[in-house]
Amino acid sequence: MSENGAKPRLILASASPRRLALLEQIGIEPDLVLAADIDETPRTNELPRDHALRLAREKAQAIAALHPDALVLGADTVVACGRRILPKTETEEEARSCLALLSGRAHRVYTAVHLIAPNRVSERVCETRVTFKRLSPDETSAYLASGEWRGKAGGYAIQGRAALFVRALSGSHSSVVGLPLYETAALLAGAGFPVFSQS
Repeated sequence: MSENGAKPRLILASASPRRLALLEQIGIEPDLVLAADIDETPRTNELPRDHALRLAREKAQAIAALHPDALVLGADTVVACGRRILPKTETEEEARSCLALLSGRAHRVYTAVHLIAPNRVSERVCETRVTFKRLSPDETSAYLASGEWRGKAGGYAIQGRAALFVRALSGSHSSVVGLPLYETAALLAGAGFPVFSQS
């Protein structure tokens, strides 16, 4: 709570409907949802974890500059094979390439969360290990035909049909969807946001 007892304004610095839905799942409704216009191109030799953290930070900073009195939450999700950052796929060719790379092997998903409050800044990175089954050509083609891969990091959405591909997961399921709820709630509570309020 703020000094006058009012709940602080919360802004989600993300255009992702999945992040908004995840917050609503735990009873948190942002006052505003604003997409930050930043360059998401990985830097030369930038590691996946560092890339996720930098983008989450830059998203939050861009919106906080416009709303200095609010809590601003930025997040970014990166799917990685080793040191390789997989794209947020926009073409079927990109998605097919990602699925071929992920088929039958483990990969890591990093979601960084960066929270800017009027008096503090905090951040977390959640690392989750996901193992895919070996995908048949028919499975790959059917998934591509669904269109679910469009705009998704690594070319898949674990909350959709790609759940059929996941043999094992070690870490946070919500983080792979787009927002680690445990870590996010902890950051918000630490900044004085009433995460567990009854209202």
